[in-house]
Amino acid sequence: MDLGLASLALRSGDRPTPFGMTLAEPGTCVAGEATGCFWMAPGQWMIEGQGKAATDFAAEVLAQAPGCSVTEQTDGWVIVDIDGPAEALERMRERLVNLPAAALAPGKATRTLMHHMTIFILRRSEGTLTVMGMRSYAGSIWHALAVTAARLG
Repeated sequence: MDLGLASLALRSGDRPTPFGMTLAEPGTCVAGEATGCFWMAPGQWMIEGQGKAATDFAAEVLAQAPGCSVTEQTDGWVIVDIDGPAEALERMRERLVNLPAAALAPGKATRTLMHHMTIFILRRSEGTLTVMGMRSYAGSIWHALAVTAARLG
C-alpha cells in the first residue's frame, strides 16, 4: 500500500479543507479518490494520501492547512485492509473488537482495543475493513488477524 499519512491538529480558527476535503466528524472517515481522513480526537485528524508514501506528504498537508500543526506519520503505522463480503467482515469484526455493528458501519472509524493493542479500525466501505496500528505492533496485529481468520474457516 502506497499511502502517505500526516496528522493534522487545529491550533485556532476555522477547520481547513485540505485538498478540498471536508474533515471527518467524530467516529467517521472520509474517503476520496486520492485523499481521505478520519477523526482521531477533538481537533485532530489523520490525513491519508494515496500514492504519497515516498513524498513529503506532511508538507503537502501543511500547505493545504496553514495555521495547523501537521506531523508526518507515514512510517509510524501498519495498515491492513481486509476486503470481502460484508457478512464475512461482520463476523471478523465481532471476533476482533468489542464494538456494536453500528460503530463500524460503512463510513465509520474508531479507536479501540484489539487483543492487547490500541488500534484504529475503519469501515471504508461495505466490503473493506481497515485495521491500523503502531508499526511496532505489526507482528501482533498480523497474528491476531490470521488467527481470527483461521477460526472463521
